[in-house]
Amino acid sequence: MNDPVCGMQVTKSSLHNSLFEQNQYYFCSKDCKTKFDNSPFNFIEDSSSAEHLNDRREGNYTCPMHPEIVQDEPGSCPICGMALEPVDVSTDAENVELDDMNRRFKWSVLLASPVFILAMVADLVPHWLPDVLTMQSVQWIQFLLGSPVVVWGGWPFYVRAVQSIKNVNLNMFTLIGLGVSVAYVYSLFAMFLPNSFPEKMVTAEALVHVYFEAAAVITTLVLLGQVLELKARSQTNAAIKLLLGLAPKTARLIEENGQEQDIRLEQVKVGDKLRIRPGEKIPVDGIVLDGHSSVDESMVTGESLPIAKNESDHLIGATVNRTGSLVMVAEKIGAETLLSQIVKMVSDAQRSRAPIQKMADTVAGFFVPVVVIIALIAFLVWYFCGPEPALSFALINFVAVLIIACPCALGLATPISIMVGTGRGALDGVLIKNAESLEVLEKVDTLVVDKTGTLTEGKPSLVGVKVNHGFDEVELMGWIAGMEKQSEHPLAEAIVEGLKEKSIDSAKVSDFQSITGMGVIAKSDNKSLALGNLKLMEQVGVVKDDSSDFLKQADQLRADGQTVMLFYVDSKPAALIGVADPIKSSTPDAISRLHKQGIRVIMLTGDNEITAKTVANKLDIDEVKADVLPEKKAEVIKALQAEGKTVAMAGDGINDAPALAQAQVGIAMGTGTDVAMESAGVTLMKGDLRGIVKAIRLSRATMKNIRQNLFFAFIYNSLGIPVAAGVFYPLFGILLSPVIAAAAMSFSSVSVIANALRLKKQTLN
Repeated sequence: MNDPVCGMQVTKSSLHNSLFEQNQYYFCSKDCKTKFDNSPFNFIEDSSSAEHLNDRREGNYTCPMHPEIVQDEPGSCPICGMALEPVDVSTDAENVELDDMNRRFKWSVLLASPVFILAMVADLVPHWLPDVLTMQSVQWIQFLLGSPVVVWGGWPFYVRAVQSIKNVNLNMFTLIGLGVSVAYVYSLFAMFLPNSFPEKMVTAEALVHVYFEAAAVITTLVLLGQVLELKARSQTNAAIKLLLGLAPKTARLIEENGQEQDIRLEQVKVGDKLRIRPGEKIPVDGIVLDGHSSVDESMVTGESLPIAKNESDHLIGATVNRTGSLVMVAEKIGAETLLSQIVKMVSDAQRSRAPIQKMADTVAGFFVPVVVIIALIAFLVWYFCGPEPALSFALINFVAVLIIACPCALGLATPISIMVGTGRGALDGVLIKNAESLEVLEKVDTLVVDKTGTLTEGKPSLVGVKVNHGFDEVELMGWIAGMEKQSEHPLAEAIVEGLKEKSIDSAKVSDFQSITGMGVIAKSDNKSLALGNLKLMEQVGVVKDDSSDFLKQADQLRADGQTVMLFYVDSKPAALIGVADPIKSSTPDAISRLHKQGIRVIMLTGDNEITAKTVANKLDIDEVKADVLPEKKAEVIKALQAEGKTVAMAGDGINDAPALAQAQVGIAMGTGTDVAMESAGVTLMKGDLRGIVKAIRLSRATMKNIRQNLFFAFIYNSLGIPVAAGVFYPLFGILLSPVIAAAAMSFSSVSVIANALRLKKQTLN
């Protein structure tokens, strides 16, 4: 048998699990540790296999509190009982669960209101009742109107309560189902078998007090809580819906004969030529073929200023063309576009679990059984020690404890804040890959940054070539162009472009070899050529000559902030190539803001120490680690972690990927490579270090919000349960009505969600 996700072979094993008693499970032999069986949701995942799980989630439904639960149709979570939400958020998707709860709530209000009013009048001012209404007829009216509310209105709660018992995962619906059922069944016995009760509980009319109104009103209030909660939860996906709404519905296709027509976005194919007129949205990702304009990319990258676009420049789908007319060729469509990737990353992050959630899960695992025990103790104490009618007092307190102690607010505290927080970051161009990264960011005290492309523009240019005496300048430049033409390094590209401007033709070279982090070597006309840093020269056997006046010029260039490469011919220094990469205009402000946040900034670069320190001094960077080979960058991160530092690493290149993965939080610049983004927990779409400040502020605000939610949930239950149990009755005469308990329970969940939604207005700048 093979894993349906990765195709790897799976092994069969028996596992005792709280969800499936003595089930046969199949474990994937891959490190992702996925396991699945023939259960209704077929798939469970370890926290380490989040990406593996996401592959199976297309078109499915999942639980925001327990993302390991996946079903192929709407329903409820077998662990917590909450309504499952679609994995793929749509701007026009119907909320079936909300519609159903809303319908049940409206009918329940209509039927429960007269039941409640009639019960209050009968209990408090019975002389207000018309003469035709006897107490027995009042009970019959309560029964006839209240039963549809309890049975039909509350049916989803009973289904989930039974499911929780079958799965041995007691949750809020266990308590609601038990509490309402006890009150309703007791009332049925009291109404139809009054003689079976103690004489002290039977009235002069041969009746026993019933609680149909309590059962009906509790059900109605719980339905109200569910409606408010589902409406509030739908707002947590506002960021994704906003992003989805950015995409245009149509594109203007330029056909081969030159004719133009509007087609649906789904009909665009890779390679199609599209026209974007002023004011229109760019339909898909692609490249400018003709025209020039300015494009507003703020909705995707967070960049407030329009970006100039000319021939060969990249365009991002869903951004807005401002002034000129553009013709583009489609490169990425559908799920491959940047907008789709952003939506997927935000959606995956919202379904991930933060480590702090484990605490809430641990508490919730013991909470419901403990509450049931407390409720039973309260019932027994009131029944044997309470005033008459003791059974009525015992029942009221039993139901009140069960209802008020529902742990829904506790379970919602973390995932709701994570959902809103990750969505808020996406709107500012800060993409959070998972909840763990968002939580750890708050604790970061050390930021390690790469130089090229992170602190600098990542667009180096050739400043000049100094040729040693005894060498022909044109011949040397031809060799340099021939070697660098075959290299993939950004500096090589800058050198080639610079030499093109000097009208230098590249010479033919052979035996080309690129040595990562050092440079390149080759041969031409039986001459050995080496172009790179000092480490390369040492490796190829060149003896360093510190007394050489020519080589001393390299330090002068480095002191000006240039990256200098050495060119040797037959082990003799032939030329110095100076390349400069301008510092991003936003970098000084970003470093200043990071220092204000208490973050120590370390530059980690493969560049020469003199050049690195020159850049660092300009930016007031705390520490410099230069001449670091790509494979050694992760070791530097490990050393900092061994000192007890919580390290974030920001980089944009392939050679940064190991260090990004090693750091507690990897931060990839959105202008960098896909490999860097895959290795990072945070991606900055704008490629601006100020995005790190935003990410840290977002993390701190989100974690503060989560702690507030957990505090309120714990305090609410800590204070509510004793009051509901009647602990304060002997001293103050306070008893909590089950109806009031139901109202408090419903609004506690809503208050947690409302608090989380405040993150939508969080200022990150």
